[in-house]
Amino acid sequence: MKATPLTAKTLPDLDARVARPGYDRSQVSVGIVHFGVGGFHRAHQAMYLDTLMNEGKALDWGVFGVGVMPSDRAMGEALAKQDHLYTLLVKDGHGNLDARVIGSIVGYAYAPDDPQRVLDVLTAPTTRIVSLTVTEGGYNIDNTTGEFDVSNPVIVDEVAGFASGKPPVTMYGYVAEALRLRQERGIAPFTVMSCDNIQSNGEVARSAIASFAGLVSPALAEHIRHEVPFPNAMVDRITPVTTPDVLEAVASFGIDDAWPVACEPFTQWVLQDSFGSGRPPFEDVGVQLVDDVEPYELMKLRLLNAGHQAIAYAGHLVGYTYAHETAADPLFVQFLRDYWNHEARLTLAPVEGIDVDEYCDTLIERFANPQVRDTLARLGSYGSDRIPKFVVPVIRHNLAAGLVSTRAIAIAVTWARYAEAVDEQGAPITVVDVEKDEVLSRASRQTDDPLALARSTRWFGDLADDPRFAEVYTAQLALIHEVGAREFLTILNKSA
Repeated sequence: MKATPLTAKTLPDLDARVARPGYDRSQVSVGIVHFGVGGFHRAHQAMYLDTLMNEGKALDWGVFGVGVMPSDRAMGEALAKQDHLYTLLVKDGHGNLDARVIGSIVGYAYAPDDPQRVLDVLTAPTTRIVSLTVTEGGYNIDNTTGEFDVSNPVIVDEVAGFASGKPPVTMYGYVAEALRLRQERGIAPFTVMSCDNIQSNGEVARSAIASFAGLVSPALAEHIRHEVPFPNAMVDRITPVTTPDVLEAVASFGIDDAWPVACEPFTQWVLQDSFGSGRPPFEDVGVQLVDDVEPYELMKLRLLNAGHQAIAYAGHLVGYTYAHETAADPLFVQFLRDYWNHEARLTLAPVEGIDVDEYCDTLIERFANPQVRDTLARLGSYGSDRIPKFVVPVIRHNLAAGLVSTRAIAIAVTWARYAEAVDEQGAPITVVDVEKDEVLSRASRQTDDPLALARSTRWFGDLADDPRFAEVYTAQLALIHEVGAREFLTILNKSA
C-alpha cells in the first residue's frame, strides 16, 4: 500500500480504518502551552483533548508545544511538516492495531530559535494552563535535600543572563518570566499542570519554578507560591520509544508519518481539581477529578513504576530485551507479585474506586503485551532518579514499621549489578543516566565496598547506615555475583 504523507490536506484521503479529527481544526485556539512534547504527552493529554474536541468540546483548549532541549528540535520540525498532526497507534496484547490521527496540537516552537514567540504565547490571556512532561529528572531537584539545585551551572548561567537581558533558557525560566510579565500586565496567572511520574508532581513543580524565580525576584517567588495553582496528578500509559516497526505499522494504514507514537490500550489520569482560570471538561472523557491524588500516585509509583525497575535490570541480566519477555516468565511474575503483595502494598493507603488486586492483575497483562515492545533498556534508564523515587520509599517505610523489604532491596541490588556495565556473559551494558559518571564510578568499587552505590545519600539517604538494610543488601549483592540473576531471583522466590 502506498503511504500518503500526513497533512491537513490529506486527512480526507486516509484509509477508512483510520480515525481522524471530526472537528474543524481552524476553529481550535490555544488554551494550553505544553513543555516536553514527547511520546507520552501525545498518547495521553493530547489524546484526551482530541477526544473532547471530537465531542464538540474544548475547542478553546488547543495545545501549543514548546521544546527547550536540543533533542526537541527534531520533534518540532516533524510536527510542522504535518500541520502538527500525528498518528497514535494503539497496540493490544492480541496483535490488534488501531490507528488514530490526533489534532489537538495546533502549534509548536523550539524555544532557543524563537524565545519571544514562546513568551508571547505564554503571556497571552487565552493561555490558561501550562502543562509539563519534562521527565522525572526534569525538575532539577536534589534527591538528598529535596530542594531545587541552585548550583546547577545551567541555572547559574541563566540567572546571570536575566540580569543582562538575555531570554530564558530552561522551562523554569520561561514559566517564571511569563508569570512575571502576566502579573506586570494585570493578566491572571495560568495554572501549571505537571503530568510527570513524580509523587506530588504539582508541589514539586511549584517548588522548582518558585525556587528559580526566587533567584531573580523574591517577590515573584512569593507570587508563584501563593497565587499560581499547581494541581497534582497521576498519569499512566505505557508509551515506548517510536521504533522502525511502529513506522511500518502506521504505513500499513497508508500513512506516511515522520513521528507517530505507539501505546497500549490502557490509560489513566487522576487529577486534582485545582485550577485558577478554568479547565477543559476532562471528566467527560474518563479523567478522575479528585481532591487528593496522593493515594493514587503512591499506588502507581510503588506498583507500576517500581515494577518496571523490578523487571528492567534483572531482566537484562537474565538475557531478555523486552518487558513482555519477563512477564511471560513465571520467575519474574512471582517476583513481582511477591514484591507487590508482601512489601509495596503495605505502604499504601486505601484507594477509592480502585480494586488493587485487579490493578496488579492488569499490570501483569500490560507488561505482557508483546505488541508494545517496551524495552528493558528504556525502563532501566535513569536509575539514579527512579530507584530513589519508586523503590527506596518502600524500603524506608517498611523499615520504620520493623520490616526488612528483601524484594525491594533486591530491586536496588539488581540496579547495582546492572550499573557495573558488564552483563553475565561479559558483554557491555549501556548505562543511560543523568548521573552516569557517578553511577559507574560507585559501581566499579563494589568489589571492595559492596555498599559503594548505596552510600550515595542522594539516592539512598542514610539507608547504608542502617544495619538491617546493609546486611541484606550486601548479602544479596554477593549472591547475585555468585549465582547470576536467574538463580538469584529463584532463591528469593523460594524464600517467600
